Amino acid sequence: MDLFDRILKQAGPLGQYASFAEGYYMFPQLEGELGNRMKFRGKEVVCWSINNYLGLANHPEVRKADAEGAAEWGLAYPMGARMMSGETNLHQELETKLANYVGKEAGLLVNYGYQGVMSAIDSLLSRHDVVVYDAESHACIVDAVRMHIGKRFAFTHNDIDSLEKCLVRAKRITDGTEGGILVITEGVFGMRGDQGKLKDICALKDKYGFRLFIDDAHGFGMLGKTGAGAAEEQGVTDQIDIYFSTFAKSMALIGGFLAGQPEIIRHLKYNMRSQIFAKSLPMPLVVGLLNRFELLRDHPEYREKLWSNVRMLQNGLKERGFDIGDTNTCVTPVYMHGGVEEATALVKDMRENYGVFCSIVVYPVIPKGMIILRLIPTAVHTEEDIRITLDAFSAVRAKMQAGEYKSNVLEPA
Repeated sequence: MDLFDRILKQAGPLGQYASFAEGYYMFPQLEGELGNRMKFRGKEVVCWSINNYLGLANHPEVRKADAEGAAEWGLAYPMGARMMSGETNLHQELETKLANYVGKEAGLLVNYGYQGVMSAIDSLLSRHDVVVYDAESHACIVDAVRMHIGKRFAFTHNDIDSLEKCLVRAKRITDGTEGGILVITEGVFGMRGDQGKLKDICALKDKYGFRLFIDDAHGFGMLGKTGAGAAEEQGVTDQIDIYFSTFAKSMALIGGFLAGQPEIIRHLKYNMRSQIFAKSLPMPLVVGLLNRFELLRDHPEYREKLWSNVRMLQNGLKERGFDIGDTNTCVTPVYMHGGVEEATALVKDMRENYGVFCSIVVYPVIPKGMIILRLIPTAVHTEEDIRITLDAFSAVRAKMQAGEYKSNVLEPA
């Protein structure tokens, strides 16, 4: 079969919806200033779909630092990969400050979070090693372990008994060999909003002798007494061997960082192909990230406002009888029952008639018959935003229960 013939016949789990979903349900274009209110197809909506947790995306100091960084350095500087010609003292300063903030001695910047996680995991594992990971880990982790040519085991999400069974199998393979065990989980699971059971996992380290890698994309800046993430929140900072977070959430930019003991970070620095063979992070981004980090670290009131909004939104949903699962973080999933057609009609109604924009998750990402409406509260949302949203959810649920979305399926405008 011709390669393109096969591709055209098999659109893929999401591509099958492209003919009617693109531009509205998928790849929608939000316009205007990044914040709590944006425009979608010319109409103002309360926006719950951007990970601007602390409201830094449009903070005046951030905008000023970004502009000054671009004016001073230009977007090209430094040229080349860091190993060859792209190293600067500001890159080093940023990664050291970030590492120390999360309780580690050394850090390493990565240009993109997704790519960074994949390349880091690939660099840590040999064919003799066994990787054990949470079954609901982010796609970047799943893709990384798929590349591993050794054994890999997935444990049932946040199920410590399942994890231990996997560890028994892993230890049986690695005992007496050159292999070791790497356990991978998340600080916060971005779909469900629940934290990884880091404390329970760490309690098994002595027994099974594994190393622990956590992806804390949705925890860094939001959880813990100082905002240092899920490990700080759960009191296990010193037991996390490799810490990762992206800049795309609380820091409102691109890239990410890894942190750990100096010898392991040095190994990653010299072995991560995605960094060795890629241009260094542009200087204006580094300058902007240093500014963002200082705001995140020095202004706990941003985090306090965020959590005030989280409590108001989540408590309001629960009081109205909505199922938000086991979330104990800012990520707020609202679970409903219905098919894809009902879900798309509901979402269009919410956007067009109630002015509320949130992300929709349906099969095949989750089981058939389930709908998740995912909301990301931020520090810049207002009480009015929350009231409008709660009222909208109550209204669309009533329509759903009355069967209106089955009998009057709404197609994209």
